[in-house]
Amino acid sequence: MPENVPLVIDSKDNFASHVMLQLKQDILTGYFYPGEKLRMARLKERYHVGISPLREALSQLLIEQLVIVENQRGFRVHPISKEEMLDIYETRASIEALCIGLAIERGDDEWEAGIIAAAHTMHKYSGLLEKDPHEWERRHQAFHTAIAEGCQSPTLLHVRRSLYEKASRYRNLWLKKNMVNSAVFDANQKEHSALIDALLSHDADQAKSLIREHLLSPSRILQVTEDRT
Repeated sequence: MPENVPLVIDSKDNFASHVMLQLKQDILTGYFYPGEKLRMARLKERYHVGISPLREALSQLLIEQLVIVENQRGFRVHPISKEEMLDIYETRASIEALCIGLAIERGDDEWEAGIIAAAHTMHKYSGLLEKDPHEWERRHQAFHTAIAEGCQSPTLLHVRRSLYEKASRYRNLWLKKNMVNSAVFDANQKEHSALIDALLSHDADQAKSLIREHLLSPSRILQVTEDRT
């Protein structure tokens, strides 16, 4: 998101909710790095709002575990750790596999068409990855969402979305380390193709195995990188 762009908000809308969404996006994409102190002066300048909506937004993000509060010292971005990363990715892989199993049972022709369309949109952008990795990530997420939505469970999809947001901070680290590594992304694309084949053939066991491996790969790469530093 560009800096110093004033918020355009309808008078009926809630300032805090708009600020929260933009601040949340900045945290998830790494604009504010893990552990960084969130200074009110900087936040006021970036989002062009006062202290009250900022505090409301920060309180909401505290509930979502994206920020932490220090006694009498304000807010910081929630730190990251290897232990949290592994826990999030393992849980996310299990939830995603559950979504896929139900989607194969319940999905119809429209679901299958949505997967193919989302895959096409994602693959078209692969050559432009270095230019805008966040756009590629947006399309990548849309592809996986198209698959998961076939489960037709709003509750399960809500849990999935929350885990995706928590994992995205770590995934952005993976993108930064690997976005120019063609071998990594060639392997990533092959995993997508194999997953699509399993889904369209309604091979639930294979699809669940593939999605677990696909989702856990970034955490393994980051863990190895961290262990070497």
